Amino acid sequence: MLTWRLPQAVCVLSVCACLLLAYEDDIEVNYADTYYNEITEGETPQPTPSSAPCSSSDLTKWDKMFSMLENSQMRENMLLQYADEIVKVEMGSLRGEMLRSVAQYGGSCGMAVETVGRRMASQLEFRIRETLERLKIGGQTSAAAGNSVENSDNLEPMLQQLLSAARTQSSRLTKLETGCFSSAGAGMGRNTKTGFQIAESGGAGHLEQAVTSHEVALDGVLAALQQTREELEEVVGSLRQRYLPAGCDMALLFPMRSRRIYTSVIPEVPLSISSFTICMWLKPTTVSNKTVLFSYGNRRNPYEIQLLLGQNSALFTIGGEAHLVEARGVVKPGEWIHLCGAWSSQQGLATLWADGKKVASTPGVAEGHVIPAGGSLQLGQERNGCCPQSPSSGSGVEGFEGGFDPKLAFAGKMTGVNMWDRVLSEEQISQLASLKGQGCEQRGNMVAWGMTEMVPHGGAQFIY
Repeated sequence: MLTWRLPQAVCVLSVCACLLLAYEDDIEVNYADTYYNEITEGETPQPTPSSAPCSSSDLTKWDKMFSMLENSQMRENMLLQYADEIVKVEMGSLRGEMLRSVAQYGGSCGMAVETVGRRMASQLEFRIRETLERLKIGGQTSAAAGNSVENSDNLEPMLQQLLSAARTQSSRLTKLETGCFSSAGAGMGRNTKTGFQIAESGGAGHLEQAVTSHEVALDGVLAALQQTREELEEVVGSLRQRYLPAGCDMALLFPMRSRRIYTSVIPEVPLSISSFTICMWLKPTTVSNKTVLFSYGNRRNPYEIQLLLGQNSALFTIGGEAHLVEARGVVKPGEWIHLCGAWSSQQGLATLWADGKKVASTPGVAEGHVIPAGGSLQLGQERNGCCPQSPSSGSGVEGFEGGFDPKLAFAGKMTGVNMWDRVLSEEQISQLASLKGQGCEQRGNMVAWGMTEMVPHGGAQFIY
């Protein structure tokens, strides 16, 4: 009996194993046989052959394929439906946010631009009025004191700051206007990828009109700022004509060409030297064929040292006009220029410098010569004995000395006059010639500006 049930159990187990391997889904398997599970005496039952379900492999492949297709199509439909719902919800939310942004910030941005423009205009107007009042007061004070450059050093930086503030505020206003208008334009634009467009409404129309009016107002403010900047540039330009260069705090004014107008210099040490350097700042009002700036001489030779101006040139002589160094195209009336003349007896080299640059150099000039002491030194004239004072001339001005030629007189301003008993280096001369530097703080050891006694005569005077 055991031997008969053993094959039957093996067959049942094999059928179950095949079903588990062939099907992924739950498939109900009928294990019932066509024979009775009952053994009678005297009968030897034979197992009835039956076809195992696992033998039909083609049928299981098709079933699995249909099941996979059905599942994938269901998943695709679900994903499409979910994506469609997400797009609808998100686009609706985006539309609402954009409408709220335009309604909330569009008008406030325009008002902010208008408010900022008005504030900047009022501030600039106040500062301009204050500056003009100071200019007016300073001009009246200078006219009363006979001083044309008083307070110019303080007014020019203030005007420069005002001009810079006007430019900065104009730039900021332009940026603010551009940002607001570009934001409004972007808020009313169209998204071409999604086909989304904000619907136009009455509020949007009013907003566009408000933005247009603000734009017109801002254009007016910008035009006013531009005009103010031009006026400030003119004021700064006029102040540049009045201020003193290289940190100098005073200057000598020669108001006109006259033999009575000059300045005598009284050095503390005698000018018995074999080398020297003379430097000065000057601003000529007008020039002629020969205009004297610096002149030193004695009765024997009135032309020991001379620094002169021509029509558009600078000239430098030592020991007489036979030793002449000339540089053309370096002088412009009405503009500040820095001139230096250097000479060494040992080398006989005479050099002329203009605005810190070497413009002329001549060797063999008065080589071996020594400048004698006991002479007189003048600024703006030369003592050549050409024109002695006559009793009938009526020029009984105290301090006036005869022997000056009015055709040689200097007219303009002069400052930073210094003299050394040596030849300065190129670097030292460049520092002295810096227009915005502090060259006036460097003083010579023979003639020192602001320390050596200088006596103006006639209409010459110191201005501050």
